[in-house]
Amino acid sequence: MEQRVLLCDTTLRDGEQAPGVSFNGPEKEMIARALADAGIDELEVGVPAMGSVEAKKISQLVALNLPVRLITWNRVVQADLLASYRTGVEGVAISLPTSEQQIKHKLRKDRGWLLEQMGQCVSEAKKEVGYIVLGLEDASRADLDFLQEIIVEAEKLGVDRIRFADTLGVMEPLNVFFNLQDLARSSKIPLEFHAHNDLGMATANSLAAVQAGFKAVSVTVGGLGERAGNSALEEVAVALKYSLKQEVKLDLKRLNAIALMVSSAAGRVVPRAKPIIGADVFTHTSSIHIDGIQKDFANYQTFPPESVGRKHSTSFGKQTKFKNVVWLLKSRGMAHDQETVNQLLNKTLDKIDQLDRPLEEEEILGIVLSS
Repeated sequence: MEQRVLLCDTTLRDGEQAPGVSFNGPEKEMIARALADAGIDELEVGVPAMGSVEAKKISQLVALNLPVRLITWNRVVQADLLASYRTGVEGVAISLPTSEQQIKHKLRKDRGWLLEQMGQCVSEAKKEVGYIVLGLEDASRADLDFLQEIIVEAEKLGVDRIRFADTLGVMEPLNVFFNLQDLARSSKIPLEFHAHNDLGMATANSLAAVQAGFKAVSVTVGGLGERAGNSALEEVAVALKYSLKQEVKLDLKRLNAIALMVSSAAGRVVPRAKPIIGADVFTHTSSIHIDGIQKDFANYQTFPPESVGRKHSTSFGKQTKFKNVVWLLKSRGMAHDQETVNQLLNKTLDKIDQLDRPLEEEEILGIVLSS
């Protein structure tokens, strides 16, 4: 049986790197509990090296004894790792720049130094924690032969998982699928894909990585994260189940509630058309669509909204027809003779023209009650 893809959530780390976002202790606990209860595979809960306040929040999460692995993010620096060990987390992610651009122009070092530093940090971490993720920062711009060299060294060191990061979000799905298959096949260590959404392809790239053989995907709730954000948990999870037909441990019915919680804590409004969690994504306005779903929801729905904690709804626009009004009245147990329907339809179309926008079901029912 094919191994299930791991969903590794980094809302409390990379998500919190979104401009203007900062979670306090209770908010971190609330989000962590909700994700753990929903069945997430792993939580990356922060960066202890940021200081004592952050480290304390992480220690408090560890003390909850949630049924999920907690890891922290660290540079390939011993001081960062020491701060992580003190929090009591089960695992650490050790991130090292892998592109020539970042090795030379950010670290101002060379490949030899990087491999030596990696070896020292991983060897020490093996003594302190039970799980190690090696993060390959800017891997999408790195030399593939050098990445292979790092993977071979990581295997010798006993690393548990390797994270391939498309740090600038510059990859596209075909490139991910065709160029990374050999990497996935040759690695004895499970690979994780960490996508950024700078060009709007984070979810697509994550799915392409899974199809290429990657065993884990980094996600954040709502796609929250640095710059344009990361792969959205809800999009990846639902697409894994309904597009790739893969087993998903996560309870998808909890996605909407979790998204609303994170949106409130982050002070970020969910766009109306945001896949899975947006206000409008299960609402039909076109009379052709409304007619279609009246006959069979599968005509215009890939999966039932109830499966992700949502409900189906309709709104009525300029294309509203007689039978759309009949359906609404009938669904509410109201009279729907021809004269009543014609009057309501005319009033509805007049109101739509006056407001220059579609009307929600409750607005139309308000017209009925005021007549």
